[in-house]
Amino acid sequence: MAPRRLKPDQIAEMFRRFEAADPAPEGELDYVNPYTLLVAVALSAQATDAGVNRATGPLFKIADTPAKMVELGEAELISHIRTIGLFRTKARNVIALSQILLDKYAGEVPRDRAALEELPGVGRKTANVVLNIAFGEPTIAVDTHLFRLGNRTGLAPGKTPLEVELKLEKAVPAEFKRHAHHWLILHGRYVCKARKPECKRCLINDICLFKEKTVSVP
Repeated sequence: MAPRRLKPDQIAEMFRRFEAADPAPEGELDYVNPYTLLVAVALSAQATDAGVNRATGPLFKIADTPAKMVELGEAELISHIRTIGLFRTKARNVIALSQILLDKYAGEVPRDRAALEELPGVGRKTANVVLNIAFGEPTIAVDTHLFRLGNRTGLAPGKTPLEVELKLEKAVPAEFKRHAHHWLILHGRYVCKARKPECKRCLINDICLFKEKTVSVP
């Protein structure tokens, strides 16, 4: 049996409510330019935004460009990000991607998903986040929160993150795509949690198709 899906008018109403509650949502990673955003997102894999911010606060004061990061070097970078999971691999990737930016893109972050995905440690999700936040592209980066919401709510059910992403791109009305990623990730992080969704204070609990709501909907 195919999973239940929300209707277009329900989806539009869902995002109207998100927009009314938070007209200009923002990501929670700290950054100062497109390059530091790229580094922060790459470091955030399997780590919390808060943990990344604690490490990158001091780091970005001394290395906020690819040239400065390469000059800093891998060993010194490790000393700054040691509290982040997989720090050795991430340090190696950050130095490598910084050198590539210098060699191929004059030190600038490319505004192109394929080019971003060619960088060490940068996958589709990271590329989409950078394109959305740094360049205002209407991309939707599917992390664990968006994957859960896509399936749980009936918004964009899919078996893989890519399937959910492609369905979200079709389902989300154009006027809401710019901020859709942030609305959904914040909703998943603070309301529609994995283990204990707080349906009682959910803006869309009367629209969501989740069968195991923690509060009855009239």
